[in-house]
Amino acid sequence: MDAQRIAIAESCLAAAHDKTLAFPEIVGKLIAAGFEGYTVDYRTRTTTYFLPDGDHIVLKNTEIDGEVAAGFDPAGVAAQVQWAQANPPDYDYKTFSRNVMAHGCAGYIVSFLGRRVLYFGRTAETHVEHFPQ
Repeated sequence: MDAQRIAIAESCLAAAHDKTLAFPEIVGKLIAAGFEGYTVDYRTRTTTYFLPDGDHIVLKNTEIDGEVAAGFDPAGVAAQVQWAQANPPDYDYKTFSRNVMAHGCAGYIVSFLGRRVLYFGRTAETHVEHFPQ
């Protein structure tokens, strides 16, 4: 992967953690750079960004306290997504991540092509959120 795309992925990951860009802005930057999606894995503490040809970059996430709960609570995950989408003053990605992990979310897959995010638990249970129109 070329250095410019790596820098864009790194800046988008940092922006999620320091709240300098909202999710729609991050998505726009990644799409403009040619990415088709990314996967966040809370167990390995990594985010992997994918290009259509299979090329990818794996970045280490900022440390998030907590572990992934054994049981998956899709309603709890959905409530956290709604909180994030509202983007209130008290929202931050670290708290969102800690909260969804407490609801059993082991990670999520963002598909720009499918315009959705698939949240998954340790038992492969899922919750799907479609991008707002």
